[in-house]
Amino acid sequence: MVLSRLRTKTSFVVLPPARLTVFGQFRNVHVDPAAYDDLIAAMQRFRGEVYLADGAIQRGDLHDGRHRQSIDEQSWHVLSLDSSGRICACLRHLEERHAARFEDLWVRHAALADVPELSSRFRTAVENEMSRARSHRISFGEVGGWAVAEAHRWTVEPLRVVLATYGLLQLRGGCAGVATATFRHGSSAILRRIGLSSLDYGGMELPPYFDHRYGCEMEVLRFDSRFPNPKYLEAVAEFSSALFAAPVYCRDGGVRTAFHHMIQRFDLPAAESAMAPAAV
Repeated sequence: MVLSRLRTKTSFVVLPPARLTVFGQFRNVHVDPAAYDDLIAAMQRFRGEVYLADGAIQRGDLHDGRHRQSIDEQSWHVLSLDSSGRICACLRHLEERHAARFEDLWVRHAALADVPELSSRFRTAVENEMSRARSHRISFGEVGGWAVAEAHRWTVEPLRVVLATYGLLQLRGGCAGVATATFRHGSSAILRRIGLSSLDYGGMELPPYFDHRYGCEMEVLRFDSRFPNPKYLEAVAEFSSALFAAPVYCRDGGVRTAFHHMIQRFDLPAAESAMAPAAV
């Protein structure tokens, strides 16, 4: 059964990096700084509520109730909204195409980098993944910030938002990268089910580790958006189509694709008028 065809009342919204506008890659693009900022704030509040309830963070880690991370406005976000327009799941993708070494990556902050007997192996394994992405001429990045409302946690929603993010990466031309995954709520198992796998060093898998900051067992997994579990290939393709039509809110209208400039010459609309979020 294809997950995107299951009955659901949730819908998607996409937020690109704050300084990027993506006309030509999506059909329903809006340059609306106020809406963008409101959605970023709502996502951070939602993520903060979920992480606080899970014990992954402390109340002191929140700022005005928001779980803010410095990379939020540099990242892509896939938001899943319920029938009332409230966020019920979110996932972040940080594209790090221009990173040259491990120290340039966000994943360098993972607790595994501080484990003396594993840190060097971790670094080498990640840099091998970076080299592999360059050799295949696809981008490299990190997936994180995954949060799902408790009411949706034991539904298809956690899987949908991950597969939708795979669909986004396919629209972006494919991406390889890493994800830090918690064992809490079976998150790591869900990601493995989709096709993520352990980082390896010299043919040996890097083991899970305990992250004292988040108070849970975690592991770093590798992924290549071009090769999900074959069971979900059709679903990823459908989610790509859904995100192509879903609302995309941008803060900055100054960076536009060559496609957008070309169609402007023919006096054609760059994006369709506003429409309701695309439900799948």
